[in-house]
Amino acid sequence: MDRAESEGRLRLARCIVDDGWSLRRAAERFQVTHTTAARWASRYRQHGPAAMADRSSRPHRCPTRADQRTERRICKIRVTRRLGPARIAARLGLAPSTIHRVLVRYRMPPLAHLDRSTATRIRRYERQRPGQLVHIHIKKHDRRPQG
Repeated sequence: MDRAESEGRLRLARCIVDDGWSLRRAAERFQVTHTTAARWASRYRQHGPAAMADRSSRPHRCPTRADQRTERRICKIRVTRRLGPARIAARLGLAPSTIHRVLVRYRMPPLAHLDRSTATRIRRYERQRPGQLVHIHIKKHDRRPQG
């Protein structure tokens, strides 16, 4: 967050709480809505100047997230059967997007990035130093005069 932004919020909150300005007057002076002014004043009353910083918008919990038992089943089926999200979803009766999200969370690579026989990651172009595979063809033209 921008430092000037948090200082502006602090000045707004102090005008309302400490100096006794009305919400509408402070909101008009700082060019925000009166609900925003009320929000910042309330945070300042409850938590002080430290509350003027932006908060994370990440939710504290996700009630629709699959439970750990289901996530473990998804990972086990992926490792043992080598199935994609759509087929795992059909077996477990879940949405393919849920299966995909779980596989991404557990950093399981897409099937296209795995060797079919060994199920290990395919690592292509492993060389000792960068540019080792660069190969340039040079063709020299004969410089004899015509005639």
